[in-house]
Formats: sequence, C-alpha cells, structure tokens
Amino acid sequence: MAQETILLVDDEKEILDLLEIYLKNEGYTILKANSGLEALDVLQKQEVDLIILDVMMPKMDGIQACMKIREEKNMPIIMLSAKTQDMDKILGLSTGADDYVTKPFNPLELVARVKSQLRRYTRLNVPVMKLEEELEVDDLIINTATHEVHVDGREIKLTPREFAILELLARNRGIVFSIEKIYETVWNEKFYESDNTVMVHIRKIREKLEETPRQPKYIKTVWGIGYKIEK
Repeated sequence: MAQETILLVDDEKEILDLLEIYLKNEGYTILKANSGLEALDVLQKQEVDLIILDVMMPKMDGIQACMKIREEKNMPIIMLSAKTQDMDKILGLSTGADDYVTKPFNPLELVARVKSQLRRYTRLNVPVMKLEEELEVDDLIINTATHEVHVDGREIKLTPREFAILELLARNRGIVFSIEKIYETVWNEKFYESDNTVMVHIRKIREKLEETPRQPKYIKTVWGIGYKIEK
C-alpha cells in the first residue's frame, strides 16, 4: 500500500471528503486545508509528497498559493478548477502546476493521475549511478540524484515536469524531440494535437534558465519539428 502524504486544498468540504475517501482507500495519508494560506501553514509543519490544489478559494487562491509553494518546494501539484478555458489551464501550468483537472471530475481518474505523478516524482529523485548523476550543458548543471539545477552557480527551481523535460533533452543532446514525443515520454499519456502543455512548460523552463528567453542558449527550437539541446 502507498505510504505517501497528500495535501488536499479546497474550500468545498464535499470535495475534500470525497477525495479523502478515494485516496485513503489507496493507502495515502491525507492532510486537508481550506485555503491557500492554510495550505502554506500546513507545509511549514508537515512533509508532503503531492498537493491537490483548488484554484478558486477565498483569502489566497490556488494560483497565488502555487506560486508561493514553488518558491521552496518541488513536489507535484495537481490543480483543480471549474474553469475550462485554455487560458485558465495555461495560467495554472505556468505558475508551476504539473497537472490540471477540471470539475466535475471522475475521482478514479484523479487517483490515477496522482499515482502517475508520484511514480514520476519518486523515480526522478531516486539516486542513480555516480557517472549519470550530473549532466552538464556549458554552465548548466543538472543533478539527477538531488533534483537540483544550477546555471552559472545559481540554483534554479524547476517543477518535476520541467525537470523531466530538461533531463530528457539533456540526456539526448543533439536529438530533436517533437512536442508529441516529449509529451508522451514525460506525461506517459497519449498526445492530442490541440494540447499546448509542452510549449507552456518549455517557455517556463526558458524563463528560469535563460538571460534572454527569446534567444535561448540551452533548449533550441527546430521549427516545424520540435526541441533539442545541442551537442
């Protein structure tokens, strides 16, 4: 059975109770908060492996809370929202969320997404052989054992999805990956043509790594094909 701790953040008690039932049945330890501020307080006191975070909440909404969490923490965050517009999804992902689920949702599907996120996060943080621990691209250093990224000595905070994309490209320097290939490798799900999730993540990675994101030094765009890190 699972041992991980999940923090549920929503101002709707019915949602919290429903998720708690399904996730406890899978063996997860559950913590609950009713607002972004309360969630931040919980994170100061408890170790958490994944957060399910509602967007629309009083005091501090999910977008603001996600941004604050990402200043220090890199565990997976799944956003919940009744909004379905593409811009709302992009905003949620661009603030550091790893996945986005719209209400009403199928609890079993959400549980599956939780398991997928935790598997990926655990795998990315398992120590590997010493020769493979550090990937270097000029002054960019990616430590796959500690999940740390440094540019010219400066530490860069990446979400698990951002780190997975960067590691994929860095381990395969010179190879061009299509958006579809990146999505299906990192998300382990079928890609749909209208999905712009990968582009949002690439943009956020560049904003964090690059002095001039529009003229990227590390992740290059190969127009009409995809992205690569050059040899």
